[in-house]
This record gives sequence, structure tokens and C-alpha cells, in this order.
Amino acid sequence: MSVQPIVDVLKKITTLHDNLLSISKKKTESLTKNNIDYLQELLLQERKYVQAINQLETKRMELVENWAHVNGLDSQAITVSVMIDDDLVGTDKQALESVTTRLAETLVELRQQEQLNQQLTKQSMQFIQLTMDMISPSLTTMNYGNQANKQQATQQVKRSLFDSKA
Repeated sequence: MSVQPIVDVLKKITTLHDNLLSISKKKTESLTKNNIDYLQELLLQERKYVQAINQLETKRMELVENWAHVNGLDSQAITVSVMIDDDLVGTDKQALESVTTRLAETLVELRQQEQLNQQLTKQSMQFIQLTMDMISPSLTTMNYGNQANKQQATQQVKRSLFDSKA
């Protein structure tokens, strides 16, 4: 059995991850411009891509298991990396290695972009919290309480030892 179906599925997965990377960059722009409506649209698109990736990943796993079974290998222990390192030679090895390297590079870039988005989101939340704290008064700064008690306390401190009226 040829590894070409596995390579084809991995190419599709890489393409979907490239699209996710593009969406992630748009999310960064949306976060910096505070465009929440567009951000929500991007999140919906992202969810669709993730579902498609999950389906292709399941298909890839089935193809790898079938390839292992046809080649008399343990289908539970086989991975694409093991295939590249131990079992393939020639153009099959080069094609599979090329597509997995490209996928890994895309995943690293996507992870970095998503970390940036996470930091931007966290900063936005901190800014919102700071703004809310500044707008809403705290109980300790409010002048609630019995004003008479406060005046009596200050008068008692100001009273001298000698009563001048006596």
C-alpha cells in the first residue's frame, strides 16, 4: 500500500491549519481594534475548521493503521514519525517527511499566534477590570456611617485637660 493517501490527508490538514493561522491573525487585528462582532464571526469560522481538522485527523489515523496492517506492522504502535524513521524509503519517505515538516512548522506558528491572542485577551480583561474598579466606588471610600459618632470622636480628641467654663 502506498503512503500517498496519508500524504494527501496530511496536505489537507496542513491547508486547514494554514487557514486557522490566517483566522488567528485576523483575531489579533480584531482584538487590537476592539471589534467584538468580527471576533465572534472569526470564532465561528475557527470552530468549523477545527471540526474539519478533527474529521481528517480521524481519517489519517485510520489510513496509518491500514498501512501498518497491510505491511505487517503493529497498527496500534505505528505513527507517521515511526513510518518515516523506520519503514519508508525513497520518494514515499521524502513526501511524507516534507508534508509533516510543513505541518509542524504551521502548528508552531499557529501556537505562537494563539499565545499572542491569549495575552491580548488577558490584557483587555485586566483593562476592563481596572476600568470597572475605577467607575464603581469601593465601600471603604464611601462616607457611609453615623456622622455624629465621627464628630464626637474628633471633639473628644480636641478637648483639653482643663475645662475653661468651670
